[in-house]
Amino acid sequence: MDIGESLKKVRKEKGLSQRELAKRAGVTNSTISMIEKNSVSPSVSSLKKVLSGLPMSLVEFFSIEDTQETEQKVVYRSDELLDIGDGVLDFKLIGRDFPNRAMSVMSETYPPGSDTGIEMLKHEGQEAAMVIEGRLELTVGEEVFELAEGDSYYFNSELPHRFRNPYDEACRIVSATTPANF
Repeated sequence: MDIGESLKKVRKEKGLSQRELAKRAGVTNSTISMIEKNSVSPSVSSLKKVLSGLPMSLVEFFSIEDTQETEQKVVYRSDELLDIGDGVLDFKLIGRDFPNRAMSVMSETYPPGSDTGIEMLKHEGQEAAMVIEGRLELTVGEEVFELAEGDSYYFNSELPHRFRNPYDEACRIVSATTPANF
């Protein structure tokens, strides 16, 4: 998916200038311009912030190309998962088509040296996950936790948080968040 082209298309469909979208999302006009020109690859948190100005969820944004109605699925094969990652982080949403989803469930992969960005994440709801492979550094508020394979977490997502993999091997987790805002 061409994120820049898709953002430009949605912005124009909503009748917004780059300046107006930037104002609504609380980002600079140049941020919108650089994303639309594909000069930068936005982090998940940055893209989510920009989309809040439309308003549109990440799932809606990444489902733009999928306009056909589908029957309610029970099983989602690995090649059917919606990739909402940023090119570095691999976030695959499970059950994107499920009507009235109450939670977002994702398979997330953090390559060595990757993170969710300098800006701490903060949103309504709760989130939980289990480390399936590797190790992960989780910051919640002022506390930093090191998680290894088999470890898990559960916290209030309204607390500032971020994820980092400062280790030499990839980390894979399976996570769930409420409400279904991904």
